[in-house]
Amino acid sequence: MICSNLEIKDGVLFFGGRSTVELANKYGTPIYVMDEKTIRKNCRTYLDAMRKYFGENAKPFYASKACSFKKIYNIVGSEGMGVDVVSVGEIYTAKMAGYDMKNVCFHSNSKNDYDIEFAIDNGVGCFVVDNLEELEAIDNFAAQKGIKQKILFRITPGIDTHTYEAVNTGKVDSKFGFPIETGAAMEITKIALTKKNINLAGFHCHVGSQLFDSDVFVRSAEIMLKFIADVKNTLGYEAKELDLGGGYGVRYTEKDPVLNIEENIKQVAEYVKKLCKELNINEPAISMEPGRSIVADAGITLYKVGNVKRIEGYKNYVAIDGGMGDNPRYALYESEYTVVAADKADEECNFTCDLVGRFCESGDIIQPSIKLPESVKRGDIIAVLTTGAYNYSMASNYNRIPKLPVIMVNGEEDYVAVKGETLEDIIRNDM
Repeated sequence: MICSNLEIKDGVLFFGGRSTVELANKYGTPIYVMDEKTIRKNCRTYLDAMRKYFGENAKPFYASKACSFKKIYNIVGSEGMGVDVVSVGEIYTAKMAGYDMKNVCFHSNSKNDYDIEFAIDNGVGCFVVDNLEELEAIDNFAAQKGIKQKILFRITPGIDTHTYEAVNTGKVDSKFGFPIETGAAMEITKIALTKKNINLAGFHCHVGSQLFDSDVFVRSAEIMLKFIADVKNTLGYEAKELDLGGGYGVRYTEKDPVLNIEENIKQVAEYVKKLCKELNINEPAISMEPGRSIVADAGITLYKVGNVKRIEGYKNYVAIDGGMGDNPRYALYESEYTVVAADKADEECNFTCDLVGRFCESGDIIQPSIKLPESVKRGDIIAVLTTGAYNYSMASNYNRIPKLPVIMVNGEEDYVAVKGETLEDIIRNDM
């Protein structure tokens, strides 16, 4: 199987040691299922590797846009992770979960005044600043409240990662950050150093998502460290922190490589240490922001088959009781997934079909041209694997269909982490 927390017993798919058929029967379908042990294991992989190779000041920040609800913040907080947020909704959720707000880093390329004041009032530790207007607003609010606000500047290093255009964020013409090559990054740094209520701790970059090559992070580190050295020589300011962002990939299908996170971090760390000596700069405290690689393989989605449509001489469809409302990633990115008939997991898969949803859109496709057992029929349980990232967090109420519950498994225990919406929830804000 593509993930270590998956196995087949007596023809049934097990996830996190639990029967997916039993979970589907107990809670109904469709449902998201998350494996707490895998989330914790992934957190520890980053924590241990970063401290081992970058030193005790290094810290991973969980990019909570990947999957955000109270229990997630409880888990990553207890494992010693920082948290990356991009909205007041994520800030509020983290706070209501009891997360320590000084370990929160606030991103987003367009923070309005309400966002900034809310974050400062709630003790958010650091802002990642994306533009001049935002810098001025943070400085003004910090002055009003009598504080000096810690910030990092988001820098675009100009790297094309050869990934999907939609998740490629490090190029010069990106909507995110200050480009180095135009001089904007140096200029904004100069301005920040004049602000009395701003504590510029360092710089941040993020070049893309679903990356498997450590060379991307090595190239990012090289560009950013040379920029740090240039700033030191030009302005007399030496950055104390460098955030290299997130983006390590996960296995959605068998063709995706197995990524050794520790080895990749080791390679980046060795290069950072070597280059800092060559550039005559102090090694900054390194941060990274894993999101997908913390929660993706910790989640699956369970559905039931509604109907099977065979169009002789053309194609076949297997329609399920969910779809693009709970998993929009194929519609957005043509993302690939592994699909398993959870209650027939040992049967030969020789029936070619498109797995489609219940939403009133021809583009409501979970995965095209997959193989399922010829015997697939109404009521069978279908598992879509590696859905822990960017499924629950991107879900919608399109067609006025309620959002799914999140069921957490932890060894022998299973419990509801997020209640499923009801029809009453759908109209709750209607006037």
